Amino acid sequence: MWRALRRLRGCGRRWQHGSAIDVTNEPILEFKPGSPERAALQKALADLKDKTESIPCVIGGQEVWTSTVRYQLSPFNHAHKVAKYCYADKELINKAINAALAARKEWDLKPVQDRAQIFLKAADMLSGPRRAEVLAKTMIGQGKTIIQAEIDAAAELIDFFRFNAKYALELERSQPLSVDISTNSMVYRGLEGFVAAISPFNFTAIGGNLAGTPALMGNVVLWKPSDTALLSSYAVYKILLEAGLPPSVVQFVPADGPVFGDTVTSSQHFCGLNFTGSVPTFKRLWKQVSENLDLYRNFPRLAGECGGKNFHLVHSSADVGSVVNGTLRSAFEYGGQKCSACSRLYAPASLWPQIKEKLLQEHGKIKVGDPVQDFGTFFSAVIDAKSFARIKGWIEHAKKSPSLSILAGGGCDDSVGYFIEPCIVESKDPQDPIMKEEIFGPVLTVYVYPEQRFQEVLELIDSSTAYGLTGAIYAQDKRIIKEAQRLLRNAAGNFYINDKSTGAVVAQQPFGGSRSSGTNDKPGGPHYILRWTSPQAIKESHVPLQDWRYSYMQ
Repeated sequence: MWRALRRLRGCGRRWQHGSAIDVTNEPILEFKPGSPERAALQKALADLKDKTESIPCVIGGQEVWTSTVRYQLSPFNHAHKVAKYCYADKELINKAINAALAARKEWDLKPVQDRAQIFLKAADMLSGPRRAEVLAKTMIGQGKTIIQAEIDAAAELIDFFRFNAKYALELERSQPLSVDISTNSMVYRGLEGFVAAISPFNFTAIGGNLAGTPALMGNVVLWKPSDTALLSSYAVYKILLEAGLPPSVVQFVPADGPVFGDTVTSSQHFCGLNFTGSVPTFKRLWKQVSENLDLYRNFPRLAGECGGKNFHLVHSSADVGSVVNGTLRSAFEYGGQKCSACSRLYAPASLWPQIKEKLLQEHGKIKVGDPVQDFGTFFSAVIDAKSFARIKGWIEHAKKSPSLSILAGGGCDDSVGYFIEPCIVESKDPQDPIMKEEIFGPVLTVYVYPEQRFQEVLELIDSSTAYGLTGAIYAQDKRIIKEAQRLLRNAAGNFYINDKSTGAVVAQQPFGGSRSSGTNDKPGGPHYILRWTSPQAIKESHVPLQDWRYSYMQ
């Protein structure tokens, strides 16, 4: 609480119309030996050891169980069932829709200052007393290391809640021009209907944001969390309720993906989709919406983020150490299971011997293992058996292809957890599928290009994949940097200069890409909240109209 109060700089816990708040990014704790945050986390992890939490559907504030029971497994120890949950069927999803709609009008009419207060309180809880709990559940349930859980489930989620509250209050203050004879105002209404939020496994913060932002802006939401992130998602949901979110504003609806998608898009009250996941799933939902357009009272808002095939482009003027360290972090942190992870590296022939030597040297120091038992682990297991099989398939492809060579790693073992060693592949063919298709795992492919073909490589990067999410240029030559920015203008929604392609920070680098990477609505920035409003312009005249005729007619 004291951190949040300090950041609010004396603005108080409630604000009158027209007031503003000032917030800053949540500090990332270091968890050094002997620190209070480390002790609290170790206790929270111990409390979860060998335990299975029961997680119901929550419909209209009531816990509901169905006969379709599932289990969330710990990725690095799949013998541990971390959560028992159930799927909502079509009937229950429709009940959730009705419960949400019953709460919509009252919630939409609640002043934005009051709605913002709830999310600021939730951020305070995450920053202080509930931090260790959410971090521990993210680590055990999603296989994150301490630092990966901290930057996600603590810092980023807190930042989403605080900055979105700030942006919402600033939007309320943003009013049109009034003149002597009339007063003009803008009301930022929620959308008419319900929003479906479908969140992924890889970021606890994304789940809180996908469901939370529409709710903050006056919408009611059906939240379908990922099956492999139920434990942390439910913790975030309960924190929002404890912070004052009315029970029916967000319905917690674990469900089979196609059943949920079919049900929500076939409702006449469907008004929005907030999605992070795969391209095929987003396309399927988009098609369903288009097929059902005649059902809806409005054109639904569709916001989606779908991944990437992200690049690091190295110029001969680059700093080799920065290239190697940035690439190792971007490609292998959290096992490459970030939509922004570096998956393809383009290195100039003149620097490649130096880059390769240092890359392999540092690669040998990476520790893969249990992030709970060994805090020195760099990354843990991939999320589940399906991901393990898919990534292993790509490594097998690299072993068999005549144009590909495995330089390091690639070992796979799913006997205890879904472990895959970080794998570095060199490709002689820049058009090989491994350099074009998203892998979503710890596989980095390198293409070494002749110096004189730098221009061709820029065109190759821009055209060889369907994605446009993140990318980076490593160069000290300012002319080269400008050229890369110009020719790669549409290749990345988040572009980095001498920095890795991951690590976007709320309010600093609003995140998202276009092309097959999504609708690029930039969560983490001030414009994102506008997607979840339906503004109404109001004009009040103060001077009676004396004549229907215009002066030129007289």
